[in-house]
Amino acid sequence: MRCSSQCRATIDTVFAPSAFLQDLERVPLRHDTSGAQRSGGRRKVTTAAELEQVAFDLFDEQGFERTTVTDIAAAAGIARRTFFHYFPSKNDIPWGDFDSGLERMRAEFRALPDDLPLMDAVRHCLVEFNRVPEDQAPDHRRRMRLILGVPALQAHSTLRFEAWREVVAGYVGHRLGQSSTALTPQTIAHATLGVALSAYQHWLDHPEQDLSSLLDTAMRELALAHAAQ
Repeated sequence: MRCSSQCRATIDTVFAPSAFLQDLERVPLRHDTSGAQRSGGRRKVTTAAELEQVAFDLFDEQGFERTTVTDIAAAAGIARRTFFHYFPSKNDIPWGDFDSGLERMRAEFRALPDDLPLMDAVRHCLVEFNRVPEDQAPDHRRRMRLILGVPALQAHSTLRFEAWREVVAGYVGHRLGQSSTALTPQTIAHATLGVALSAYQHWLDHPEQDLSSLLDTAMRELALAHAAQ
């Protein structure tokens, strides 16, 4: 049976990502990939981490903006709509499992003793949140080059940075007996993010240096500058 152009248009609409995403919460994620191969004899992607690596390779080869979701899905050996089981959009790929990281950061703050000096506590959690095993440093560097260097990601990054600052501001507000939206918690949260971004940029420019040490040093210098006022 041959499908008319009107029929094809209807099919394209039904299976567009926007329509598919509306039903994601009601559809269990299932992968029947045992023995499944993608072109070239490679096994199909079955985890978000594997899909992320495929995407990063394409970003390196083609550039972030020129790489489409369709390209990533094809390289991963999955259907385009299956991509959205793993990531809401292409812009979410560089951020990985960021929300889980924020939860771990909240837990790290809660575990700290209340008599620990405030800026020491913030410094500790900043360093721990961004601690990267040595063998994962190259991939993390690729991730951060995208986040900090791709103009198309800036608007999306603003939302992520805001969520990160709110975790810091919430802790600072708790320690000071203030709302997280009060001036001091917000100021410390913004300053801490600035320190982190500055340290990351230095790390990208000087890959031989240790990221954790850069973050720790930058936060200590911020605390000293604050104490000197």
